[in-house]
Amino acid sequence: MTTVILKPHKEESLKRFHPWVFSGAIGRVVLDAAHEAAEPEEGELVCVQSANGETLGVGHWQIGSIAVRILAFGVAELPADYWLQRVRAAYKVRESLGLVSNQNDTFRLIHGEGDFVPGLIVDVYADTAVVQAHSVGIHRCRQEIAEAIVSAVPQVENVYYKSDDTLPFKASIEGDKVGYLKVKGLEVRGLEKEFWSMENGLAFRIDWLRGQKTGFFVDQRENRALVERYAAGREVLNMFCYTGGFSLYALRGGARTVDSVDVSQKAIDLVNINVAKNFPKAKNHTAVAADAFEYLSAQKAQGKTYDLIILDPPAFAKHRDAVKNALRGYQRINAKAIEMIRPGGILFTFSCSQAVDKEAFRLAVFSAAASVGRNVRILHQLHQPQDHPINIYHPEGEYLKGLVLYIE
Repeated sequence: MTTVILKPHKEESLKRFHPWVFSGAIGRVVLDAAHEAAEPEEGELVCVQSANGETLGVGHWQIGSIAVRILAFGVAELPADYWLQRVRAAYKVRESLGLVSNQNDTFRLIHGEGDFVPGLIVDVYADTAVVQAHSVGIHRCRQEIAEAIVSAVPQVENVYYKSDDTLPFKASIEGDKVGYLKVKGLEVRGLEKEFWSMENGLAFRIDWLRGQKTGFFVDQRENRALVERYAAGREVLNMFCYTGGFSLYALRGGARTVDSVDVSQKAIDLVNINVAKNFPKAKNHTAVAADAFEYLSAQKAQGKTYDLIILDPPAFAKHRDAVKNALRGYQRINAKAIEMIRPGGILFTFSCSQAVDKEAFRLAVFSAAASVGRNVRILHQLHQPQDHPINIYHPEGEYLKGLVLYIE
């Protein structure tokens, strides 16, 4: 195995179990004590050592500022059953948290660094796991990972690989970026056309083939349940609704009306399918395909107001260079929403931009409230759920932030 030797005094972060080795910390790369090595192949397993020869761990080599993502600390090679160990450990956590039941078969099984497997995302929907690789090293191990998932997770029979939008775009990738890795009976059941997964007793059609991310936003499960608690008797607007997660919880919570809005007509079609499945007699739901800013402006011009609004936009900033524009976007959309909330109403507002920290997001929302002259109280500060854990040694893993506000 190729050995990556760090510059003097650059091992401290690894000794604190931070899983990233930055390219600037690397002194040299060697095949053995007598031979310098060329740059490793992207995705190759490498052993990382300090300048004085101490073994620090094993990880995947990648091109870029993060040169190595550590998979195991303090060892020179991975055990033969590494993937099975990690999947079993992750599943045990979800099981112990009560996330696996006949009322809930939808959960995140592996959350990258949060489950000590950098670069790997796995979401489970009933008997199917959807795998995303965010590094070439994970891509190269995809079949082993699929085998481990089927062995360790009793409900999973099928594994679908969906990494066409997540792998480094400059990387030289061998093999398919999408497709089934493990299949049991898919052809017989026509899974892609009629597949339902349960979340807290609500059924959702999951489209991992064409949908965003792995097909559903599992990370809002607990926050959707909180919307249900506040929905009774309220007129609700769910902006950026995608397939209607918040809308279904609001309907079950007794909302007087629910309006679901998303720019994608395909998403709106799925909202209507999900509502019809769970509430076949509902007449208090409306779904509209429209741009969020244009919709809010048009509704305001007509004098429309709501008792509860949910803002769950896509990431406004996917990298730090876009943070300033993102904060302006958050301020603008929140100001429009706050203007349309009746006195005594509630705003659920979120940011999933990892580059935007929670203090900056809160300041943007408060600036929005001040700009329209409303008194605002914080009722809840929200974050990602238990199956999206944050590695205590990797605080960068905290990405989802939200506020529940009471608007006078």
